[in-house]
Amino acid sequence: MSSEKRTDMDMQGAAEHADRMLDAVLNAIEPEVQWAHGPTTAGSCDVSRRRTVMTIVSAERRGSFLGVVDRFWRNSNYRIKAINNSTEVPAIYAQTNAGFGISLVFGGKGQAFFEVDSPCVKESEVAESTTPPNGPAYEDVYPLPRPNVHSDFWSAGAP
Repeated sequence: MSSEKRTDMDMQGAAEHADRMLDAVLNAIEPEVQWAHGPTTAGSCDVSRRRTVMTIVSAERRGSFLGVVDRFWRNSNYRIKAINNSTEVPAIYAQTNAGFGISLVFGGKGQAFFEVDSPCVKESEVAESTTPPNGPAYEDVYPLPRPNVHSDFWSAGAP
């Protein structure tokens, strides 16, 4: 992340931009996966938005899932910064020309987590995302449950 503060955007604008980035990548995944909002966090001049995939992505399908996301980000002119080919915690990290970082990390039980981190912008209040999740909202539930939605495609081979 650049140490230079962007003055053309405030933290709310950065959060809304992050939401659009997350909407776009999740809409690019076929077949669709169910997701829920993760926590929004705000630093002194930056914002992070998170989405947690509630669809079970089997170990056999994680490479395909990462590949779909990788291709979408490359086609969106994001710069791929790092790829972790770990079988335990595979991940991909990218950055936009505007300085937003975006990542996909698989955690425990194969749960996929998307996160967008903004560059340093003007300080402002940050409202929660207005994008409705495509499944249960899990409001006031933390931590979110492990993935619990079966997909004939993404969950193939999962116990």
